[in-house]
Amino acid sequence: MRRMNRRTLLQAAPLSMLLPAGIMEAMPQTSSAKVYELRIYQAAPGKLDSLVARFREHTDKLFAKHGMTSLAYWTALDEPAKSSTFFYILEHPSREAAAANWKAFQDDPEWQAAKAKSEENGKLVDKVDSTYLTLTDFSKVPRT
Repeated sequence: MRRMNRRTLLQAAPLSMLLPAGIMEAMPQTSSAKVYELRIYQAAPGKLDSLVARFREHTDKLFAKHGMTSLAYWTALDEPAKSSTFFYILEHPSREAAAANWKAFQDDPEWQAAKAKSEENGKLVDKVDSTYLTLTDFSKVPRT
């Protein structure tokens, strides 16, 4: 019988084989856990007001249509972020739902039209950062 090297064995083994018994049950399951998505947009120079207007007039409603709950939107009080950065948090039923909802949102003709119209004089966003978050056990946010 041919010996399998340790790296090949570790790559092929399911995680449950490598962890002590019972630890998999104690690990949070992300497939059905509610997640929050922090998104930070760097607006193109001079375009922050137009970006905020697009969210106010179109994007927020389309998020709801596609099962994404917007919790809050922010702009910064101090420079340099004040003139170029837009922040918001979405709530998703799960990571899988987030991926499906974002795809449906991006494919929505209403979103595509709103985006195209708002960018007739140039793109509004230079960069988007997205981070998925989970609540800590001491968070003050109501859990549903």
